[in-house]
Amino acid sequence: MRFRVGDIVRVARHRETRGHVRTPRYVRGKVGVVERACGSFRNPEELAYGRYDGAAFPLYRIRFAHQDLWPDEREMPLDTVDVEIYEPWLEPEPSA
Repeated sequence: MRFRVGDIVRVARHRETRGHVRTPRYVRGKVGVVERACGSFRNPEELAYGRYDGAAFPLYRIRFAHQDLWPDEREMPLDTVDVEIYEPWLEPEPSA
């Protein structure tokens, strides 16, 4: 596994996004913190097309500040959003 709990990561913005994509648009390009490593699993973007022989990828739960995702929302300034994202979509945040 490339990342550890507490690492600051950025979700890739410009990846191939046709077909069955499991990373929500609203987190692409955003910075979050690794909350936990969930294990390694086959790539669901491949499994959706019946390709079962691919490698397993680590899956992480990434925590985002609500305000970083929706800066115009002022009602819940301390809320967070957790999203499970596969490692190929994550890159280390250089400022970390």
